[in-house]
Amino acid sequence: MTEPCCIVVGASHAGGQLAVSLRQQGWEGRILVIGDEPFLPYNRPPLSKTFLSGEKHIEDLLIRPEAQYEKVGIDFLLGQRVTAIDRNNKTVTLSKGETFAYDKLALTTGARVRPLAIAGSELKGVLYLRDISDVEHIRQFIGKGKKAVIVGGGYIGLETAAMLRKLGLQVTVLEAAERILKRVTAPQVSEFYTRVHREEGVQLETGVEIQGFVGQDRVEQVQCGDGTVYPADLVIIGIGVIPNTELAQAAGLAVENGIKVNDFCQTSDPDITAAGDCTNHFNGFYQRNLRLESVQNAMEQAKVAAAALCDKPIQYNALPWFWSEQYDIKLQIAGLSTDYDDLVIRGDHSDGRKFSAFYLKQGRVIAVDAINSPQDFMFGKQIITQKLLVDKVSLSDPGVSLKDFLKK
Repeated sequence: MTEPCCIVVGASHAGGQLAVSLRQQGWEGRILVIGDEPFLPYNRPPLSKTFLSGEKHIEDLLIRPEAQYEKVGIDFLLGQRVTAIDRNNKTVTLSKGETFAYDKLALTTGARVRPLAIAGSELKGVLYLRDISDVEHIRQFIGKGKKAVIVGGGYIGLETAAMLRKLGLQVTVLEAAERILKRVTAPQVSEFYTRVHREEGVQLETGVEIQGFVGQDRVEQVQCGDGTVYPADLVIIGIGVIPNTELAQAAGLAVENGIKVNDFCQTSDPDITAAGDCTNHFNGFYQRNLRLESVQNAMEQAKVAAAALCDKPIQYNALPWFWSEQYDIKLQIAGLSTDYDDLVIRGDHSDGRKFSAFYLKQGRVIAVDAINSPQDFMFGKQIITQKLLVDKVSLSDPGVSLKDFLKK
């Protein structure tokens, strides 16, 4: 009798964790992880930071060394792409035509960059930053005094801008909205990061419409709708990502802004789970469906998905949290600030580099942005999960102990 096989499609954060969690949950059959990159699962957040700068190498990014996977009998097939799922025959087909049979299947296909399809986007030096190969391409265009233009004032764009400034490049950030980080933060947080980046020498422009990129063989200029031209030796586009759901959709699984999963990370096929950036799940804290792009969500969903595949269901109910590192600033975010109706600033966002923004809805904290304030971050996580009403005056006063606040 052939041993049961679980195939994990995607050697991502979620994919690597899911495979390990399968063993921890008692899966005794074969585990095969198939990934389209030639690398074992690796940490992506350092890509725009220490890996881009050359401080860390590929080996430093690996979430686990190869020996740890070998020890628990996890197989990898890297540098190959799954092109089809046959749910009736329980097989997956690879790009080279090879097929593999599965008993259980997990989709951890992640997301890909959202392209900017405008004139000149095919020029050399117009790049994106999502994986190791992207960074290796970017490095070819880096040099002190060179001019870099970042398209997009979100976290990935700002993190990249910070690192390129550290490497001695002249950096311009162009954002289409009237402020950076508009989609994810309050105006005060946007103002803080605008000030910091300008203090660090970044030219930051908002309300910009980009018309195209100009150059002979490689990019030389960025042209904007108002006639402004920015010289560029390098352009990095960071305008969001698209979940990789095509494989699931072609297989007939439910898809809606991500692969739809239930509280146990099961898809519409009970033998197939999904985890990570590619999924859309119902979040109990916010009482709505979400698709999250975060390491924390990927790892926690992976554990839940593995448990479901082993018939040991665990309900997923984790509070979302994120982080961003720029210059000497560590931002820690707990919760989601969407639909907040009140804001409490603890500290001074107009001076220095330490404060917190607490987002409230109907008197309760639903999210916190803690800038160089780890205690505020931990406090925020507690008060959100406990759904406590807060005294805004005390919360805004840095002189009031957060421990005392919790006791009250």
